[in-house]
Amino acid sequence: MPREFTRSRRVGEQMQRLLGEILLRDVKDPGAYGVSVTAVEVSRDMSHATVWFSLLDPAADPAPAAAALNRAAGMIRGKLGRAMYIRQVPELHFRHDESLERGARLSELINRAVASDKERSGNDE
Repeated sequence: MPREFTRSRRVGEQMQRLLGEILLRDVKDPGAYGVSVTAVEVSRDMSHATVWFSLLDPAADPAPAAAALNRAAGMIRGKLGRAMYIRQVPELHFRHDESLERGARLSELINRAVASDKERSGNDE
């Protein structure tokens, strides 16, 4: 069974690289501009792939980008199939990856706490 896991992971990594190129070169929908693929998780049976994406502008609403990606899913699958030489291209499911935004918020909170501590220690002296 571990062989299937590594194959699905390899396919996911290859899909991630190709998706980045396809989004940049072939998807003309303005809603997909500023989209970056952060990860691809392929099911063990290779029938489904969850494509995690982030946005260039973390404050932007991800719904229009997800809709644009879903509209282009058929074309994207066709391009992936021609580039990857696999029997069946997985069905694509696009999900917004919030981990980058969450990480940025945590970093901001940490920076504020450190600045607040410095300010307090400066006032105590």
